[in-house]
Amino acid sequence: MATKVFMEALSPTMEEGRLVKWLKNEGDQVKSGESLAEVETDKAIMELVARGDGVLRKRLVQEGESRPVGQLVGVIAAPDENIDALIAEAGGGQGGAAPAGQVAASAAPAQAAAQAQTASAPTVPTVASQAQGGAAAPDKPVAGGAPPRTTQAAPPAAAQAGSAGGNGGHVRSSPLARRLAREQGLDLGQVQGSGPGGRIIRRDIEAAVASGPPAVARPAAALGPRPSTGADYEDVALTQIRKTIARRLTESIGPIPTFYLTVELDLTRVTEMREAMAQLGPEFKVSVNDVLLKAVAIALAQHPEVNAHWLGDKIRYHNRVHLGMAVATNDGLIVPVIFDADKKRMSEISAEAKELAKLARERKLKPEQYTGSTFSLSNLGMFGIDQFTAIINPPEVGIIAVGTAMDRVVSENGEFKVRKHLRLTMSCDHRAVDGAVGAQFLQTLRRLIENPLMLVY
Repeated sequence: MATKVFMEALSPTMEEGRLVKWLKNEGDQVKSGESLAEVETDKAIMELVARGDGVLRKRLVQEGESRPVGQLVGVIAAPDENIDALIAEAGGGQGGAAPAGQVAASAAPAQAAAQAQTASAPTVPTVASQAQGGAAAPDKPVAGGAPPRTTQAAPPAAAQAGSAGGNGGHVRSSPLARRLAREQGLDLGQVQGSGPGGRIIRRDIEAAVASGPPAVARPAAALGPRPSTGADYEDVALTQIRKTIARRLTESIGPIPTFYLTVELDLTRVTEMREAMAQLGPEFKVSVNDVLLKAVAIALAQHPEVNAHWLGDKIRYHNRVHLGMAVATNDGLIVPVIFDADKKRMSEISAEAKELAKLARERKLKPEQYTGSTFSLSNLGMFGIDQFTAIINPPEVGIIAVGTAMDRVVSENGEFKVRKHLRLTMSCDHRAVDGAVGAQFLQTLRRLIENPLMLVY
């Protein structure tokens, strides 16, 4: 019996997907669970897998085309099975909508992990419709006060690196092999496959790495200006993540009555603490952003009225602190989450922030890694921005915007001294957070940052 291949909900907030690349050709044998195509969701590049055995008889969507969740994109069937009715139902390749039950069933495998991770906190669409910055300074995860301009016309780097997968003139490789090759900078065209039909598998990548440096390395995509083509203009189709940013922006900046609170903090003791920690060894080195993440998390635990979600007819106060930190990619902003951040050591937060930022830029985040935030932090300090206001990511009721650390001349005991200062601006949803509540939260945050030993108490 034929198996319909639908555009599945590969992330909790996905409404449509763009088929980046087919990994199987028409006529290829397919087994249940085998990867059929790479799909760009609103968050990342993920793989669409087969839900039945047979032959891929028909591909109903071309590479680069988008389809809403639930539409038919392909048919798997026996070689001699008549599928004319299914193709006609799909409108000659335009796709047919799946019944509600089938859509729910196809979404379940991708969402199960996210639901398990976020059982104690609601699933939150976290592609930032906000001005949000990066994580640890050494890795330079950054974001802007408004969604940055898309800086590439070609498919994302993750998709390009994965283009060696599949067949039809391309190198056959497993999804794991493609991921390992990307991480090692290997060109799959230079690797000899030992799997069925010459398919490149994990042991081939490991052998290639062990044999020496790769002959051809694929450079990682960099966040930067689009190269000029010499034309008067160029139209670039919106990516799924950019569409989500646009939609979320209109949900936030208009309906939410927002006010802003700004404080200037003395970083002298934070600087001294970081220098002392760095002298103990590289494993103890942390960035200013790591310190801020830890301080915000502890302050949220002490002020649950800020660690909240506005749900229309009620306010949900969270007992756990799941801190979102915005990261900018070539395709837009995404907000990975540090879960239970108040209970983690600063070194743990530092390591997790670096790893999440790396995965975000490579479009490798799993759904459970970017859903469930209860509050967010944005940082533009690495761009030399003194101060800015960030847009709240609903249903959260606040967000912290971090500027750059700058030298200030201050008067101390009748003497002028130079101190390192930093400005923070908190955006507050006035429906849930009053001015005094926000001010008290920032007082606690000031006390923690200006006395950083309290962060390890």
